[in-house]
Amino acid sequence: MTLSPRTLRPPLPLPLPPTSNRRPPPRPSRPRLPALARRRSSSVLLARPPRAGAGAGDGGMASHPTLLEHMGRAGAPADLAVLVAHIQAACKRIAALVASPGNADLSRAKPAAAGGASAAAGRDAPKPLDELSNEIILSSLQSSGKVAVVASEENDLPVWMCDDGPYVVVTDPLDGSRNIEVSIPTGTIFGIYDRLVELDQLPVEEKAQLNSLQSGSRLVAAGYVLYSSATIFCISFGAGTHGFTLDRSTGEFVLTHPSMQIPPRGQIYSVNDARYFDWPEGLKKYIDTIRQGKGQHPKKYSARYVCSLVADFHRTIIYGGVAMNPRDHLRLVYEANPLSFLAEQAGGRGSDGKTRILSIQPVKLHQRLPLFLGSMEDMLELESYGDVQQKVNPGYDV
Repeated sequence: MTLSPRTLRPPLPLPLPPTSNRRPPPRPSRPRLPALARRRSSSVLLARPPRAGAGAGDGGMASHPTLLEHMGRAGAPADLAVLVAHIQAACKRIAALVASPGNADLSRAKPAAAGGASAAAGRDAPKPLDELSNEIILSSLQSSGKVAVVASEENDLPVWMCDDGPYVVVTDPLDGSRNIEVSIPTGTIFGIYDRLVELDQLPVEEKAQLNSLQSGSRLVAAGYVLYSSATIFCISFGAGTHGFTLDRSTGEFVLTHPSMQIPPRGQIYSVNDARYFDWPEGLKKYIDTIRQGKGQHPKKYSARYVCSLVADFHRTIIYGGVAMNPRDHLRLVYEANPLSFLAEQAGGRGSDGKTRILSIQPVKLHQRLPLFLGSMEDMLELESYGDVQQKVNPGYDV
C-alpha cells in the first residue's frame, strides 16, 4: 500500500530513561480561545465588543457597567441608589435559595384551615419558601433605612418601618414558587413610590395603607428579577427599561440589555389555553384568529406558556407578542402595576383587557384583576375584540 504524505506522522519521542538529565521535548501548545468566546453568557453580552482600553483578560466585562454604576451615570438620587443596592443584595440571596438543594420541600404550600387569614385577605396559601424570601426582602429593606412602609404579597397588612424613610415599596417576593419543585423559572417583582408626606400626621395603620395604595402612574421605579439559567434584574426609573445579568464571578449585576424595547408586534401569545372553554367569546375569537394567521398580522401565532409570570413577561419583552391571564387572579398592587410600568417604559402596554393598568386606582392591598401585557399593536388588536375578561370559573387553582 502506498501512503500519501498526508497520512505520514512523525514518530512519537521515546520515553527518557529515569537516569537521564535531558528535559523531555515540550508538548505542542493548544490554541486558546479568547476569554470572551469561552464565556457562556447571554447573546447580548457576547455581541457587544469591549470598549477601547478594556483589558483582554476581563472577558469584555469592563464595557458593561454594574447596576449601581448605571444609576450613578443616570443621576439617580443617592437614597434611591442605597435602596436598590439593598434590593439587589436581597435578590442575590433569594437566587441562591431557590437554587439550593432541598428547596422542593420549601415550595409546598402549608395546609391551611378553610377561611384562614390568608384566604380572608385574598392571598394564596403560604409556602415556606415564600416566607423565607419575604423575610429576606423585608430585612434588607429595613437595613436600608430608606423605606417608610413596605406592602408584601405575603403579608395581610403593610409593614411600617420608619417615619423618615423617603420611599414606599410594594413587592411579590417570590412569584411562581409552586414551580420550584420542577425547576421552572421564578421571580421577584417590586415597585417603588415616594412616601406621601402629606399623610405623615395620620395614624400609622392608616398612612401605611394609603401610601401602599398609590396608583401605578405614581411609580418612581419598578423591576423584576428572573431566577433561571441566568439571574436577570430588569428595572426602570421612568426613562426606559434596562436588564442586568448577575455575573457570578464577581457577584455583580452588569448591564446586558440596555434600553429594552418590546417589538411593536410579536408572533407569540402566552396563556393557559386549557381554559379555552371558560373564556368569553371575544377572547376565543382573538386567539382563534391569530392562530390561523387571519388577524392584523398575516403570520400564524405560536403559543408559549410557562405559568410563571416573570418568565412569561420577560420572554414577551424580548420577543414581543402578548402574555395574559384573563381571569381575576393577578394582583394590581404587587404584580400588575410594576410589570405594566416596565412594559410601558419598553414601548408596550399593560391593561386589564379594557383599561390601562397604571390608570386604575387600587382600593384593596390584595385586589385582583385580569392582566394583559405585551406589544403595543398586539395589545390594541386584543382589546378591539371587547369581551376578553374571563368571568366563568374565575376561582380554580392554577
